[in-house]
Amino acid sequence: MAKYRKGGGATISSIGMFKAQMSSGSFQLLGMAELSLLPAVFARRTSYTGTPWVAIAASTVVMIAVSFLGFDHVANFLYSLGTLLEFASFWLRAKHLMLKRPYRVPLSLHALMAMCAVPSGFLAYVCVVARWRVSGVAAGLSALGVGWHGVMRVCRARKLLKFNMRVCRARKLLKFNNAVVAVHREGVEENI
Repeated sequence: MAKYRKGGGATISSIGMFKAQMSSGSFQLLGMAELSLLPAVFARRTSYTGTPWVAIAASTVVMIAVSFLGFDHVANFLYSLGTLLEFASFWLRAKHLMLKRPYRVPLSLHALMAMCAVPSGFLAYVCVVARWRVSGVAAGLSALGVGWHGVMRVCRARKLLKFNMRVCRARKLLKFNNAVVAVHREGVEENI
């Protein structure tokens, strides 16, 4: 009897983890729609709970379609590449010393590199031993992501889909303001 309870608990736990992952993915789609990286339809929420129902439906369709594929090796490969990219972001810490950082790791750059060396070795090993099909699928998915970004830019420029234009206008205004501040600083420095 205890065996069945453990199995039932593991099943319920897996379902909960799956739903949590799907919910976080759908809120990422919502955020991308609010930043005008995806069409505004992904930002639609239910009036009762405020959940992004279009993003959840899209995530569900994608997860059901992907569930028929043997994706475990591809997922490990892509996760490894993503984590290596995150580790590479420590280079920005060395390159841009004066950049404001709300969260800092209280270690020197050399200590951070030493801390990331062992996991980076394991992650690089996963990437190296991947079969050519896994590498091909990962490269195709990466190209699909870059291509999708280009498609969304064309759709936004030609107004083929509706986007959250307040964010686009705010970005343009911010770029304009930053340019004005830079020109003003140059003028002040020249006068000093």
